[in-house]
Amino acid sequence: MATRKRISTQTAGDALIEDLKSSLDQAEKLLREAADATGDKAVDLRAKALQALDQGRAALAETQANLLEQGRKVVQDTDEYVQANPWKAVGMAGVAGLLLGALLSRR
Repeated sequence: MATRKRISTQTAGDALIEDLKSSLDQAEKLLREAADATGDKAVDLRAKALQALDQGRAALAETQANLLEQGRKVVQDTDEYVQANPWKAVGMAGVAGLLLGALLSRR
């Protein structure tokens, strides 16, 4: 189950990066065109550029909310597992500590 969450989080992150790149590229293109344009055309191009930036911000906010929700779910699932299996959790923590200690002592 943790692998599935990790994959969906990675996919969400990749999608966010692509959305932001696209929005920023579009805004940059429109602003370059607006720099050469005058009058109503320049105003229209600047408005479209601001709209592209707003779309990027909205995508960022939505992805952030989704990632926070997934993080909360993972914390809740972990808490439920530890409460249901306290000795397994203690054992896993002990093994992790031993492995970490062994790795650090080799340095």
